Amino acid sequence: MDRGSFLQGAARAAAKPKLADTGETPAKPSEKMAGIQIGAISFLDEGVDEVLDIVQERASANALFLATFSFSNGTAGRQVQGLPFPGHGKQEYDTNLRGGNFARVHLQYYRDTGIKPFSTQAPDYGDFDLLADVIPKARKRGMRVFCLVQDHFPKTFPGIEKLQEHDFNGQHADTLCKNNPYYRNFLAGLTQDLARSYDIDGVMFVCEHQGAFSNTLGSRLRGRFRGKPGSRTCFCPFCRDKAKRQGIQIDRAQQGFLALERFVEAGRARQTLPDGYYVNFWRLVLRYPELLAWEHLFHEGVREVYALMRNELKSARPGAGFGIHVWHNVTMSPFYRAEQDLAELSEISDFLKPAVYHNCGGPRLASYIESVGQTIYGDIPPREVLQFHYGVLDYTGNGYPDVRQTGLDADYVYRETRRTVIQAGSTPVYAGIDIDIPVEEPDLQAGSGSGARSTREGICAAVREAFRAGADGIVMSRKYSEMRLDSLSGVGDALRALPRL
Repeated sequence: MDRGSFLQGAARAAAKPKLADTGETPAKPSEKMAGIQIGAISFLDEGVDEVLDIVQERASANALFLATFSFSNGTAGRQVQGLPFPGHGKQEYDTNLRGGNFARVHLQYYRDTGIKPFSTQAPDYGDFDLLADVIPKARKRGMRVFCLVQDHFPKTFPGIEKLQEHDFNGQHADTLCKNNPYYRNFLAGLTQDLARSYDIDGVMFVCEHQGAFSNTLGSRLRGRFRGKPGSRTCFCPFCRDKAKRQGIQIDRAQQGFLALERFVEAGRARQTLPDGYYVNFWRLVLRYPELLAWEHLFHEGVREVYALMRNELKSARPGAGFGIHVWHNVTMSPFYRAEQDLAELSEISDFLKPAVYHNCGGPRLASYIESVGQTIYGDIPPREVLQFHYGVLDYTGNGYPDVRQTGLDADYVYRETRRTVIQAGSTPVYAGIDIDIPVEEPDLQAGSGSGARSTREGICAAVREAFRAGADGIVMSRKYSEMRLDSLSGVGDALRALPRL
């Protein structure tokens, strides 16, 4: 990417008008999905039939998104340690979750993965097979079943260094390289395994990562990244080779990242910069367009992984659907949104699940503003930074710092869902709805406090607005084990009223 190409691209982006809100209500399809994300532990704690009774009676759920491959307590475990229990399930925390594949690993589908595939078998729950034990009972109730696959391995996993990203100092990171052929082979094998071994309706991949440029700037919810200089990723041999093929100068990229880190360090220390932060930021980008080229390289790799998994799924089970979880950061960071071209993603997926998490969105947005308010926008107060983002991203909310306590509202859900529906075209959109997602943000500045609490009425309004925006369904998120029963009833309230919308 030369300077001319960069400037031409920036001009085209600036000239592109925002989506118009015509006020028209899109036509509703004949059947609406009401999905819910659930981990294996909930079925073990409460019983399969008992959980299905609750989600159907309370929330009118007709689809399950089972946390099939996850090492994360955020999708696979019980309630997060230290937070109140939701009023169902065991009243205890699972502090020793190991995770992995909560179905069964069938070795014939894995080739040249760099790790031992059988080691991914989750050891936590003995003979319990999440898919084999739940799918038959779900089918009797007319429920669809999707596998949630999360882009994460623990850093202690045996042999994981073959799949990990590298920083440009050559050190391994905890994250997984999307350009790494071993990791791609593993994801291909996992997709084949799930599709050929079980009667599933589809797979949804959850990748909540961005490239070195955005991470260095802290342009993300829970924004501040800590680490030694040069610790951003990925500069592994596979990424370097790909960059060379695209004509990206690696030494220039490294020089740019070192300069960018000095810029960020000055901002975190609240130093005064000649010409200010915004001007200095653009000076860096203009001088080192390789920064943006490297960011784009990362997202290209992610999109290639999406296409790979979809192709593998279709080859094994043609009628199954591949879905993309669109990370919540898309409603906060303009940089991340720019790389998430939803029209492009809709061409390599069978459905999109945008995370339009209204309640926890308040403290998450506040954490993002605090982070970039010390880097790119270090010249202006946080309250003005937030208003700028509302204008650029085309939704509204309370001001800073009040948004942390109030959360976002149902209009935010409408606008972000509608934006996705318009761009996705004929690809179904299942809006991810915040059902008691924790609002505590451990990476916030001291004294920032927590945020708003979900309410039955607020959840009902969010679901209603998602459907009014034209969504083909919703996915109750993050996981059943942290959802209060009254909150689930809020979903049911909205769904039962759908004919009156």
